[in-house]
Amino acid sequence: MQTPRHAIFTPEHDALRASVRRFVDTEIRPFVDDWEAAGRFPDDVFRRCGELGFLGLHYPARWGGSDGDLASGVVFVEELARGSAAVAMAVSVQTDMATPALARFGTDAQRDRWLRPAIAGERIGAIAITEPDAGSDVAAVRTRAERDGDVWRLNGTKMYVTNGTRADFLTLVARTGPEPGHRGISLFVVDTTLPGVRVSRSLSKLGMRASDTAEIALEDVPVPHDELVGGEPGDGFAQLMWQLQYERLAGAAACVGHAAQVLEDTIAYARQRRTFGRRLVDHQVVAHGLADAATELEAARALLYSTVWRVQAGEYPVAEISMAKKYCAQVQNRVVDRCLQVHGGAGYLEETPVARAYRDARLQRIGGGADEIMNEVIAKRLGITGGPDGR
Repeated sequence: MQTPRHAIFTPEHDALRASVRRFVDTEIRPFVDDWEAAGRFPDDVFRRCGELGFLGLHYPARWGGSDGDLASGVVFVEELARGSAAVAMAVSVQTDMATPALARFGTDAQRDRWLRPAIAGERIGAIAITEPDAGSDVAAVRTRAERDGDVWRLNGTKMYVTNGTRADFLTLVARTGPEPGHRGISLFVVDTTLPGVRVSRSLSKLGMRASDTAEIALEDVPVPHDELVGGEPGDGFAQLMWQLQYERLAGAAACVGHAAQVLEDTIAYARQRRTFGRRLVDHQVVAHGLADAATELEAARALLYSTVWRVQAGEYPVAEISMAKKYCAQVQNRVVDRCLQVHGGAGYLEETPVARAYRDARLQRIGGGADEIMNEVIAKRLGITGGPDGR
C-alpha cells in the first residue's frame, strides 16, 4: 500500500511510519489471533512500545517523550491499527486518553510519578469516565470525591474501562462539589493499588476482543490530595473536554489505518478469488464497489490530515475534530462492510480476518463520542443550534 502523503508529513514522519510498520508486521500481526482468543494482548506490548519510543512521540523530552508533533502520534496510531484495531485502541488510551491532561494540566510531581513511566511503558494507564448512568453525558457522573484531610475519599462505579483489568493508574472523573452539571467535576490520578479499588467485572465485548475492558468499583478509596490534576477542584470538566480532542483525533487515525489495511487485504483477495471463470476484480460491480470504498477512505484521510494541520498551526478546530472523528468512523464501517461483502460467505466466518474487522469497526461510531454527540458539537460550533455564537 502506498505511503499516505500530505504537507504535514516530513521525511522524519515517513521514517517513523516505516519503523512502526516493521514493528506491527513482526511483533503484532503474527500474534493477533492468539490474543483475540485469550481476550487480551500481553503487557509486554506496552513495554516494547515504550522501548521503541512510540508512547511519547508528541510529549516533551523532559518527561521522556520525543518533542514531536501531533502528526507523529497520528502516524503511530494509524499504523498500529493496521495490525490490530484492539491493540491500537488500548495503546492509544495510554498515549492520547489517560495522559494528555497530565501533560497539560498536571503538576511536575504528577508528571514525574505517572507520565514519565507511562511514556516508558513501565506503567499502564486507563481513562475512567463512563458510569452505568453516565456515558456521553459527562456532567451526569455520580462518582463522588469527598475531602478528608490530606485525601479525597472516592466512591462510585466506572464502566467500559479499556485496560481496566491491568491498569496501574486511572485518570478518573469524579464530582467534588455540590454544583449541578459540569461545575464541581474534578480529574484525579488514581493508583489502582490503593485500598478500595476493585475490578468488579471483566466485560465481554462484540469486538476489540484482544483488548481488556472492565467495570471498576471504588469503595472509600483514599486518593491523596496531590493526585488532583492541576491541584484545584472543579477544573475537571474543562480539562477533560480539552483532552477529548486528542482522543477523537487518535480514534479517527485508527479508523483510517484499520480501514486501509482491510481494503488492501480485500483487493488482494479479490485479485486471486475466481467466480464464473473470472477474478472477482474483473467483475465490474466488485471493482466499482472497491473504487467507491477507496474514494471515501481518501476523503476521510484528507479530512483527518487537514484537521491535524490546523491544530499544529495553533488553531483549536473543535467542529472539524468532531467531523473527522465522526466521518472517519462512518467511512471505516462502510469500507469494512463493503469488504466483507466482497468476501461473500467466507467473510461471515470467524476464521476470516474481515469478520473480526467488521466487529471491531462498530465501536468507533460509539466510543469517544457517538455520532449523535459529534453532530451536536458540530451543530453548536457552527451556530446551527443555540444562540448566534452557537452556545
